[in-house]
Amino acid sequence: MTITQLYYVLAVAENQNFTKAAEKCFVTQPTLSMQIQKLEDELDILIFDRSKKPIELTDVGKKIVNQAKNIVNESYRIKDIVDQQKGFIGGEFKLGIIPTVMPTLLPMFLKTFIKKYPKVKLIIEELTTDEIISRINEGHLDAAIAATPLLNENIKERVLYFEPFVAYIPKNHRLHATTKINTSDLEIDDMLLLEDGHCFRDGVINLCKVLKDHTDHSFQLESGSIETLIKLSNEGLGMTLLPYLHTLDMSEKNKENLHHFTEPSPAREVSIIYHKSELKMQIIEALQDVISGIIRGAIAFQNVEIISPLPKKQSVLSN
Repeated sequence: MTITQLYYVLAVAENQNFTKAAEKCFVTQPTLSMQIQKLEDELDILIFDRSKKPIELTDVGKKIVNQAKNIVNESYRIKDIVDQQKGFIGGEFKLGIIPTVMPTLLPMFLKTFIKKYPKVKLIIEELTTDEIISRINEGHLDAAIAATPLLNENIKERVLYFEPFVAYIPKNHRLHATTKINTSDLEIDDMLLLEDGHCFRDGVINLCKVLKDHTDHSFQLESGSIETLIKLSNEGLGMTLLPYLHTLDMSEKNKENLHHFTEPSPAREVSIIYHKSELKMQIIEALQDVISGIIRGAIAFQNVEIISPLPKKQSVLSN
């Protein structure tokens, strides 16, 4: 039994196809098939039911795949140990970022990080929180930047910053004349939301539900981007809530519609998250240091209440 054989098994289990798995592993399909066949012969069992289309794991195959994930991950740790011993920070690193963080945070730190760690090849992808959790658990992401806490036993979190919610209230709205607003002022029925799948949407719903009991069907107008929400609000279709960093580069005209909350301000907690196996920690720590150093100059808020990013959660965590 070899680690390479287990790696091939994981590839077939994921792709449910020998040809696609071989392409992902950069080997020929006969080579991959032969190695898996050797492993099955050695163990005297079938890992895959080849009669099914697409290919499926047998019952014992499912157990083998779960164990193979642990073994392959632990094998990667050996290289990590060597890299850390040598003080090497480099190699390929796959990073996921949620859509409401990507456009504001990435331009702030990317150039600095690349300059400081030129041997790291960052592969960055915009993903929802659910996609991020799935890919971290499957080993397809090394880390991600997302709103937390996620309360996932397989994922560890390191807080980067707290980002307050800011209300965007157009001139024709009942709250526009209010200097600072309270969460009790919010009415869910005139709130413009991001579409389902965005954790910032869930945070806004949780914030409103702290004081009011509403259901999702109250919402009539939803969008896939924060910029669209601002435009819709300017058309008099309702108010919306924005992450603080999205307000920094606004036009002066739009900034006139911004209203801050009374303290403690509702906020989201943004963290770098990664699998509990803690692979590539030297790069994760480097990212944390660079981002934390840059963000301190942009966000100075401390007196905040952290709103859960999880759907249907109403609890509020105090900082």
